[in-house]
Amino acid sequence: MTVQDNVIKEYLKNVYFITGTPCGGKTTISRELAKRHSLFVYDVDERFAGHQKVSDPAFQPSMNKVFQDADEFFGRTVEEYKKWLIDNTREQLDFVLLDLIRLSQNRIVLCDCHLTVEEAEKYTEASRIVFLIKEPSNLIEDYCDRPDHQGFCGYINSASDIEKAKATCNAALRALNEKRYHDIRTSSYLWIERSENSTADETVRKVEQHFGLA
Repeated sequence: MTVQDNVIKEYLKNVYFITGTPCGGKTTISRELAKRHSLFVYDVDERFAGHQKVSDPAFQPSMNKVFQDADEFFGRTVEEYKKWLIDNTREQLDFVLLDLIRLSQNRIVLCDCHLTVEEAEKYTEASRIVFLIKEPSNLIEDYCDRPDHQGFCGYINSASDIEKAKATCNAALRALNEKRYHDIRTSSYLWIERSENSTADETVRKVEQHFGLA
């Protein structure tokens, strides 16, 4: 069954999307907004394992790809790694949309996710989405500094050649996010760039105003 985008958009009218590029502050801002306004947060990354369990390798091959160890995982070419990341996100999106429709019928849901500008145009209105971005360089060090990414940090540090694994991962993430970063900055959507001088409180206030929560 094919469901048209305008139908999905209607059923997602109670969903507010906080998306962008890695390390832009999506998780921090989502959690703070939820705390201030008693909102439900839907974190796409936290849902992956549950979606993987009900997925089918025939239809979601990337979600079900098994790697022997960190050397195999990070031993791919940058293009192979990038394609796998894109395919994973695309395959999970169907599960995410159905979850959001179910969870948001009688309440507002904040979705911490990875929507692109093109997907935003399909599934929501400009008033219900904000892009939090960071220039996509040296993302792995930022990842490993975060308490909620210590599992990934341990995994990459288990590789035989840690520096090579980090370089491959950084290159793949940069290749994946450079265009997204540019597309977001040149779009008509609200975007907020994370910098050394920006604060979570300042960003929360801007997002509150945009979503009409202030």
